[in-house]
Formats: sequence, C-alpha cells, structure tokens
Amino acid sequence: MSIKIGPLDIYNLLPRTNCKECGESNCMAFAAKLLDRTTITLDMCIPLFAEEKYVEKLNKLQEMLRPPVEEITVGNGENSVKIGGKLVLYRHELKLTNPTAIAIDVTDQMLESDLIDRLKTAEGFAFTRIGEELKLNMIAIRSLSGEPAVFRKTVGTTIKTTMMPLILCSLDTNVMEAGLIEAKERNPLIYAATTENWKEMGELALMYGCPIVASSSNMGSLRSIVNALTEMGVQDIILDPGTTLGGLSQTVDMFTQIRKSALRQDDLIFGHPIMGVPLVAWSKKERRETSKWNEACLASILLTRYADLLVMHSLDVWSLLPLVTLRQNLYTDPRKPVAVDPGLREFGTPDENSPVALTTNFSLTYFTVASDIESSRLDCYLLVADSEGLSVETAVAGRKLTAVKVADILESSKIGDKVKHRKLIIPGRAARLSGEIEQVTGWDILVGPEDSSALAGMIRKRWNATN
Repeated sequence: MSIKIGPLDIYNLLPRTNCKECGESNCMAFAAKLLDRTTITLDMCIPLFAEEKYVEKLNKLQEMLRPPVEEITVGNGENSVKIGGKLVLYRHELKLTNPTAIAIDVTDQMLESDLIDRLKTAEGFAFTRIGEELKLNMIAIRSLSGEPAVFRKTVGTTIKTTMMPLILCSLDTNVMEAGLIEAKERNPLIYAATTENWKEMGELALMYGCPIVASSSNMGSLRSIVNALTEMGVQDIILDPGTTLGGLSQTVDMFTQIRKSALRQDDLIFGHPIMGVPLVAWSKKERRETSKWNEACLASILLTRYADLLVMHSLDVWSLLPLVTLRQNLYTDPRKPVAVDPGLREFGTPDENSPVALTTNFSLTYFTVASDIESSRLDCYLLVADSEGLSVETAVAGRKLTAVKVADILESSKIGDKVKHRKLIIPGRAARLSGEIEQVTGWDILVGPEDSSALAGMIRKRWNATN
C-alpha cells in the first residue's frame, strides 16, 4: 500500500469505549491487531456497527482498511472461494490472503461419463500436508461446441455432480446466457468480457449478479474494458492479461505491472485479482507429457507472480501436488512459525512398557514423524517439545531445544505416570544433547535415527533388548 497507516490512525476512528466486547482489553489493542490482519476483523467492534453516530467513522475505517486488490467471492456459502484481497506485494511484508484458487477445466464436447469422472476426480483430489488438506478449488466449463443448448446441458450435469464453484467460459453471449440460466444460483464467474463483447457480457453480469473476467493481452485495452464495466455498475471484476507460453517474459511482466500498479500506486482500475491460464500449454502440438510439464512449470511461475486464480487441464498428481504444496508454502504466515502445540501424543494402544520418543513442534517435523509412526503401526508415546517452531537440528543449534526443555515436557506431560520404565528415544540430530538430558532428567537416553522412517526398525531391534 502506498499510504502507510498505524494503530493510532485506526484507534482515532474507533468508539474508544474500551468495552472489551471484541475480546481485547482495550481499543488500542484492538486497533493494533486489526492492522496486523490476524484474527481480528472490523465487524468485531460491536458499538461501531450498532450506533448510528459512528457511521461516518465506520465508512472511513472501511475505506482505510480496504485491500488495494479487491476481494471477490465465487460460489455460495461454504462451497464458495474468495479470490484476491491482497494487501502486500511480498509475503515477507505481511501474510498473503486468500490462497490462489486452482480450477480444472472440462468442456461441453466431453462424453457425459467422461465429464462426470473428471469432475469427481477433481473434487476428490486431496492431500494432507503438515496438518492442512490441500485441494483444488473450482471447475472451469469451456464451450467448444458454440451451441447454447449443449453448453447448458454440460453446466447442468456439472452442477448435479459437484458443489465446487464454477467458471463459465465462452465469448459468445448467447452461449454464456444459456450457462447462466442453468447456474445462476451458484454465483459462477463469467469468462470473459473482451473489447468485442464487453457491453453484452457486462449486462449479463449485472442481470445475474455474477463476477466477471475482463480479458485482453493489451494493457491499454484491458484498462478500457475494466473502466467501461465499472461505469456500467459492474463491481466484481477479475483481470485476465493473457497467458502465453512463447511470450512468457511478457506474461510475467504484465502480471507484475498490474499488481504493482494496484499496491504501489493505488491504481483502482488494476486493483482487481489476476487470472492466469496455464492450460494454454496444451495449445501447442507437442507430446502429451511435454504439455503437462510445460503447464506445471507455467503454473508455478504465475503462482509466485501474483496470480490469484489459475485454470489447469492436467489432473496428474505429479503436476498438481507440487503446485498445491508451493501454494501452501507461499501462503503461510511469515510472522509465525509453522508449529503444532507441544505436549504428549499417543499412537496405537501404548501401555506402561511402550517406548517414548521425542520430537520438536515444527509442523513439518512433527507430521513427518507422526506419519512414519502411524504407517509402521507402532504402539508408542511421542513427546512434542516446544522448540518455537524450529526443526530438530536448528533447534539444537539455536538452543531452542535443550535438556531443560526436555525435562519440562517430561514433567508437564506426566509421562512418568504412564510408563514404568525411564527410557527416552531422542532424534539422531539431537545426539549431542544425550548426556546433558540424562544428567538433568535422570532418564536413560537412546539416540534414535536421523530419519524417522527408520524409527520403527530401531525400536524393534533395540527397545526390547534394553528392557
């Protein structure tokens, strides 16, 4: 944002009653957390919305806190997806909001059985990584037939098969309206308004109350389309500056210019989410595997270069899993360690003779260890020490995992009441602490493997031998 605001700017517009209805101790604390964009939202200030005398201040606050990039909702209720709403250019400035939505395309020329299979595959795509489920978000229905009735039938089949939000893709207004008639209750995204059809498409967006994509590979033309749609009264607009594989540098440059214009220059015309279409990689007559590879590479580039929405064709796990993993990494909060709560975890049905292992509360470390224990079907206890969200080796080097902290987790978890032995398996990367931990805690220390995938084998070989 080109104009920086501080907590005092927000505080001066609040009721300043310190009523604590928001859950904070006073209005200044509320203002600070509101600016921090974490768990506090403006609507949590009850007096601000309840009393008419604060209307002017409320309007000023809403304008002050308005994201430079508009937030748009596609779909309805719990099945909706929020797109855009960006506050900063880089993730180290502040947590990026609303992870990039990923849509999978279908066409109105597919056999119904193939269409249903593809929709179910897209909806069923889910992987759990560090405690978060990684999924696809939308379905893009493309009209290749150019026939309104055919498109409407495909939209109807899609609606019956999946609750995922929809993108209706056609430049023909008759085809588009046929799709909108079928999908109007689902608040789909209209793709797209161009220099040739912007007026008709804009009217459809107003008539059906749906968000719309403004599409042009020319910056001047794109600006004109957005300006024209805005003057018509269309509010929810997404920008498609064009995606090309051959002119990749131009594509990335346009995405960057648009986002910088919105965030650095308060350009309202370009203050909208950006859409990328990596499926253009399939337009070239190349081997199928080459197209998949090109699409995956293009998608990852656009994901890091400000795309708020991507439309993909490939449904291969090897091409999508790296993409959703990259998305997860980009949209973590840089101000907070990716950590789980410290404490005691039980796996299987452990008893008083079961092994006790130790790890840190860095999410990736914890979930990796937990996954290895579960897959090995071990009955054991796992102590999760507070390492301030750092991995084992880093925590040991930075003195965030110490013998004292191990002693603390042994005591607070009351693990000593659950087992009759006093043996603790520590990670191999914490081996240097073994003597110190024994001295401070009085427990016998077994140094485990550096990789938790070998933990089960180590326990089966060494645990029984030491008991």
